[in-house]
Amino acid sequence: MKPPKETQPQGEHPEPDLGQELELVERSLVALKERYAQVQRDRQQKAEWQQHSHQLQQHQYQTPEIKAELRHIQQQLQVLEINLESQLFSWGSFKRPFWQVVRFGGLGVIIGWILKSCTG
Repeated sequence: MKPPKETQPQGEHPEPDLGQELELVERSLVALKERYAQVQRDRQQKAEWQQHSHQLQQHQYQTPEIKAELRHIQQQLQVLEINLESQLFSWGSFKRPFWQVVRFGGLGVIIGWILKSCTG
């Protein structure tokens, strides 16, 4: 015999599985820790490049090799700046709040129109 199926009243949604929710939170925490560690490494690398650049600029004679190395350092600094900016502000971090603002903001506008039409 089959065990009886649990039935839910119509209109109710099943509760999300707590195990799945915890797993999702854990994955998000690991991703956040990895992103934080990468930002720390990039900041350290940026400081090192800036210090090296400053040392090269202090040389009295700017040889072509020094100028080429300075250009390379500037390029590396630009790459690090882009990495730092993109790591701190990614679409994934704004996706959920963005859609909630769109959903509830739209709902607010609709309610406002209804209230205005009722009073006017």
